[in-house]
Amino acid sequence: MGKVGISFEQMKEDMLKDEEFKLEYEKLRPRYEAIAQIIAARKQQNMTQAELARRVGTQKSNISRLESGNYNPSLDFLSKVAESLGKSLNVQIK
Repeated sequence: MGKVGISFEQMKEDMLKDEEFKLEYEKLRPRYEAIAQIIAARKQQNMTQAELARRVGTQKSNISRLESGNYNPSLDFLSKVAESLGKSLNVQIK
């Protein structure tokens, strides 16, 4: 159970001191950053998940699963989502 009165940022900072946790966190960071960008772009346009799904040509459940991190989308699917939001997909390998 979490500490009472501690902020999320402080809890995250404490957990990142654990090397095993930190490694897993870093592995997932790109995925959750992409998800955050999709959600922000959709909300900025006052668009529902259902509307985004209609524009992409998929079911609302796929958009919901994407935004919750429970879906491993293809690059083609992500490209369609980006285009439907008036954005472009940019993938970098560093």
